[in-house]
Amino acid sequence: MEWFNVGRIVNTHGVRGELRILSTTDFEEERFAVGSKLAAFKKDDKKPTWVTIASSRRHKNFILVTFEGMENINLVEPFKEGLLKITMDQLEEDELDENEYYHFEIKDCEVFSEEGELIGVVTDILETGANDVWEVKASGGKKHYIPYIEDIVKEIDVEEKKIIIHVMEGLLE
Repeated sequence: MEWFNVGRIVNTHGVRGELRILSTTDFEEERFAVGSKLAAFKKDDKKPTWVTIASSRRHKNFILVTFEGMENINLVEPFKEGLLKITMDQLEEDELDENEYYHFEIKDCEVFSEEGELIGVVTDILETGANDVWEVKASGGKKHYIPYIEDIVKEIDVEEKKIIIHVMEGLLE
């Protein structure tokens, strides 16, 4: 089964079973909504414990959650330093807007110029705030940084793992 991280359990919070979560998802409202089901992986466990969110609130840079049936610190203590994950099935329930993609769909795509020249492969995605920037590694090892903007990215085919870009002057230098 393929798993996707949605949060890291940093610590407990208080004595009533709240956990401090560092979110790693763009869909916080859905993932940590009351009634949402998540797979909780304890620190060194390979098998998850399925949990249901009983309460959720933002606190500073964290999300504080409780799990149904685990309303005291002793029950949630073992989850400390664990991960919260979802399955591919849960991911497909999300509705992305047009021209929005999950990072895993973009990573490992081959990037070509409009003329058909292979530029490299997407190895990382940097979130800059305004727009994502794709790190593209050429066959010789050189890295290029391609902003995900309409003027440059012309076509994305996640099935074929192929991206076509417009190479503006200075983009690949």
